[in-house]
Amino acid sequence: MNNIQQQQKVIIACAWSHVFLFVVSTRSMASKTQVGFIGLGNMGNPMAKNLLKHGYPIIATDVFPESCKEVQELGAQIVDNPAEVADKADRIITMLPSTPNVIDVYTGPNGILKKVKKGSLLIDSSTIDPSVSKEVAAASEKMGAVFMDAPVSGGVGAASSAKLTFMVGGAEAEFTAAKELLSCMGANVVYCGQVGTGQAAKICNNMLLAIGMIGTSETMNLGIRLGLDPKLLAKILNMSSGRCWSSDTYNPVPGVVEGVPSGNNYQGGFGTQLMAKDLGLAQNTATNTKTPVPLGSLAHQIYRMMCARGYASKDFSSVFQFLREEEG
Repeated sequence: MNNIQQQQKVIIACAWSHVFLFVVSTRSMASKTQVGFIGLGNMGNPMAKNLLKHGYPIIATDVFPESCKEVQELGAQIVDNPAEVADKADRIITMLPSTPNVIDVYTGPNGILKKVKKGSLLIDSSTIDPSVSKEVAAASEKMGAVFMDAPVSGGVGAASSAKLTFMVGGAEAEFTAAKELLSCMGANVVYCGQVGTGQAAKICNNMLLAIGMIGTSETMNLGIRLGLDPKLLAKILNMSSGRCWSSDTYNPVPGVVEGVPSGNNYQGGFGTQLMAKDLGLAQNTATNTKTPVPLGSLAHQIYRMMCARGYASKDFSSVFQFLREEEG
């Protein structure tokens, strides 16, 4: 065989290898079947975008049509209601503000369960009462579908960068299928147990978060009144035993940490109204289980007061500003 023949064989082999890689890549993309996404608010919007980035075709809807514009421009198909999503997709993720929204989206006149397909996987990333998650799971099971609760921690920033933590409750046999999707949107996907345990973990986390934020705000305010520079005080706290997420990552004092809501007049982030709602869920479950939560109860009262004083739409770290105003 001469050199020309050898070169021709090499060229043909390379061409076939490129064809093979193209076929494999095409099959891989084709295997990513449509995913339904309901709820395109501050959290749902970036979550849906991350699924699109991973090659999943998205069928989405939101009660506010304008919320669908960004994902539609990125290729998502927009439909009118949750029932239409269920008619077109057998894997659906919901990200909704509260318990009544979840009940309506799943069991309402145009809800998912009106047209859900047998074998569908339904994942709810809203934060709601664990008992409601169990009720929706039972209703889904009657329709031949699987429901899992998978609330998140991390806020809007983590949703945008796909670094959320998902706390998942449901049948362990379905966890792998759920994790495949959730891993596109989060850095941590943790199985907690049966349906409702994901919500339980989230409620406990947010109660601690609220208590920690109030404590950090009180501490920073006291230090400032005693003449300490807030950046210096934060530095000392963060190298000492008082260090916590609210002090080193999400400090409530304007100018101490860059890129957090306190530096933007407490806009964006996790709203005070949502924190008050989650603390209400914690109070309900504490009452039902006869669990003493005195600090959680006080935190709930403070955030409810803030909502009544015009802080409802501000980030929950605005409790620092609220305390400063109260002292006046």
